[in-house]
Amino acid sequence: MRLSALPFLLIATLLPAQTAAKPKQPAPKAAPAKAASAKATPEAEAARRTLRETLDAVDAGWFGQAYQGITSVQMQGTLGIALSGAAVNQKVDSLSQGAVTGNSQGGQANLRVKGTYFANGDFKTDLAGDFGTILYTRRGDRGFIYSKEQNAYTTRVDLPPSDAPTTYLAWFRQTLNDIKAVYIDAPTFQAGLVGEETLEGRAVQRLVFNAPTQPWDAKKREQSLTSSLGFWKRGKLEVNVDKTTKQPVRLDFRNDEQGVHTRMDFSYGAAGRIQSINISNSSRGFEGPGWLRIGYGGDGRMSNVAGELASQEKRISFAMDLAWSKTHTAADIAAIPPAGATKRGREEMETQLIVGLAAKIFDLQRAGLNLRSVAVGK
Repeated sequence: MRLSALPFLLIATLLPAQTAAKPKQPAPKAAPAKAASAKATPEAEAARRTLRETLDAVDAGWFGQAYQGITSVQMQGTLGIALSGAAVNQKVDSLSQGAVTGNSQGGQANLRVKGTYFANGDFKTDLAGDFGTILYTRRGDRGFIYSKEQNAYTTRVDLPPSDAPTTYLAWFRQTLNDIKAVYIDAPTFQAGLVGEETLEGRAVQRLVFNAPTQPWDAKKREQSLTSSLGFWKRGKLEVNVDKTTKQPVRLDFRNDEQGVHTRMDFSYGAAGRIQSINISNSSRGFEGPGWLRIGYGGDGRMSNVAGELASQEKRISFAMDLAWSKTHTAADIAAIPPAGATKRGREEMETQLIVGLAAKIFDLQRAGLNLRSVAVGK
C-alpha cells in the first residue's frame, strides 16, 4: 500500500515515525540554461509561489508554535490488519517465486502499540498481539530488536538521520522543506495554474505539477528501495488551494509507473487545524476508500489520531493516543536484551518473524504450507 507523494508526506508528519539515515546525495547538476528559462515562466513561478504559501500555511495551521520545545511523544493504541485469502496466497507466491502454492482462507492481526519517540530519532516501541511480542529500540546509532517468542534479538538496526532535529517543531518543518525541495526548488516538475473554481463552498485555485513517468509494467516484480520510497518525486500532482487561508482543500496525485493514484479531501476545525482527511485510493492493489481523523487537546497539540484504508482484499486501521513532552530524555527509554536471549543476524531474525506471522495469523501451517522449506527473500 502506497499513498501519494505530497499527501503522504503531509500525513506522515501527523504520525511520528522513525526515518532511516539519509544517504549522501551528489550535488545536483545545473539544469541547461534553455530548460531553466522554459520553467521560469510567470505562470510557473506563480504556481510554485502558491504551493510555497500552502506549505507555510500547513506548517502554521497544522503544527506551528504549539510544538516549540517538544522533544518527544508517547504513542499508545492499536493497529489492525486484515487480508483476504487471495491476498495472502499472492504474497506467498511472490515470496517463494512460484515454488509454493498458498491455500489460505485469509485472516487478521491485531496489535497493541506503545512507544516513545524523540524528534532526534531515538525511540522505544513495544508491540504485542496476534503475532507475538516485540521490543524495538534505538538510542543514537545503537539499538536492538527483541522477540519474546523466539527469545532472540538482533543489534542490526537502521541508523538515525544524520541531520535529525531536536524538537518536533523543527521535525515537522524539515519534512515540509523536503517537499519544497522537490516540487518548488528543483527543476523536475513543470508547474502551472489550471484556474479557479468553487469546491465545497470555497473559492479555490488549482495548481498542477507534472514530471512524466514511464507507464505501468505489470511484469516488473521487484525494484530498489530508493524507487519505492521516492515514488512521490515524479508523477502528476494537482492541488486545490483555498484562496483565503492558503490551506489545501484537495490533493490528487498519480505516478503511473509505480501504480499510484490517490485523492485526498481535507476538512478543518478551529485555528486552521486539520481535522479529517477523506481518501479515495485507486492505487494498484489497494483500490478503495480511506479516512484519517485527528483530535486535539487544550494545548492545541494533536491528542489522538485514527484512520483506515480499505480495499476488496485488505484493510488497515489504527487508533493512537498521543502525549507530547519537553522533559523526557534518552535515559527514559534505556533497555537491554533479556539475559539468556540468543543473538541473531537481522535477515535471520526477520525471516523467522515472517514465518511466525504466517503461522499465527493466517494459519498457513494448518493449510499444509510450510514456509520454512522456502527461501524467504526480502
